[in-house]
Amino acid sequence: MTALKSLFFLIFVPGLFVGYIPLTFLLTGPQIETGLLSLLSYPLWLVGGLMILWCFWDFLIKGRGTPAPIDPPKELVVTGLYNFVRNPMYVGVEMMLIGHFVWFGFWLLLAYAAFFFLAFHTFILVYEEPTLKKKFGAAYEEYLKRVPRWIPKLG
Repeated sequence: MTALKSLFFLIFVPGLFVGYIPLTFLLTGPQIETGLLSLLSYPLWLVGGLMILWCFWDFLIKGRGTPAPIDPPKELVVTGLYNFVRNPMYVGVEMMLIGHFVWFGFWLLLAYAAFFFLAFHTFILVYEEPTLKKKFGAAYEEYLKRVPRWIPKLG
C-alpha cells in the first residue's frame, strides 16, 4: 500500500509541478534563444529525474514511508543521495525546472524555478526540519551538522 501511495504522490506532485504546469501554462512571454546551451537541458532532466526516483525509492525501502508529509518515512533516511545533500529530491526538481528554462528559453520558467526554490526553502525551515528534529532527535541533529542543506558535499 505504501508503494501505491508513493507512486500516486510521484505522479501527482512532481508530475503536476515539474511537468504539467510549466509545460502547459508557462511557455509564454519573453524568451531568449539558448542555442547550443539548450543541450544542457538533457542532463539536467535526466539527472534531476533520476534523483527524484532514487529518493522515492529510498523513502519507500529504507524509510518505510512516502515523501508525502501526510505519510512520512518511519525511519530517518540518511543514505544514498542523502549522504551528500539534505534535500536531494528538491535539488532534482530544481534541476528539471532549470532544464525547462534552458530548453525553451522562457523567462517565466526561470521565475517559476526561483519561486519553487523559495517555497522549498521556506517549507524546510518552517516545517520539515523542526518536525524531523522532534521525530528523530539526536540522530537528525547529527545529520544536520554533517550534511549541507543545498550544495552537495562531495568527498
